[in-house]
Amino acid sequence: MSIRPFHLAFPVTDLTTTRHFYETILGCTVGRTSATWIDFNLFGHQITAHLCSHLSTETLTNSVDGKSIPLRHWGVILPMEQWETLAEQLKQQGILFIVGPYLRFKGEVGEQATLFLLDPSGNALEFKAFWQDEAIFATSD
Repeated sequence: MSIRPFHLAFPVTDLTTTRHFYETILGCTVGRTSATWIDFNLFGHQITAHLCSHLSTETLTNSVDGKSIPLRHWGVILPMEQWETLAEQLKQQGILFIVGPYLRFKGEVGEQATLFLLDPSGNALEFKAFWQDEAIFATSD
């Protein structure tokens, strides 16, 4: 699958802890920075953390596959081997998961490996993987 990188801007309450999380925990490289924002390379995608004086702490969720999934979340679909490596690295670093690494919709259309975590500002991230890219948008119809 060959697609162009996406850009995502998101609010954070502290640039120092944000930089540590994205650079050290997730392995992002840092691009341009200023006193109020930081660009990161997240698996080839440009994400920009913008300093915000306060964020809402309310987390709305939906039940999906018996788990409380944050309605507002974003992330990257990785190749399965890369997802497995990331999941293991996060476990070894003692990351507290919202939803720990597991196989969702097992045996169904849309079967996928997934995990959810929060960044230091409470932004929910999901990293997922499919065995084949064709399954990403597959439906049971």
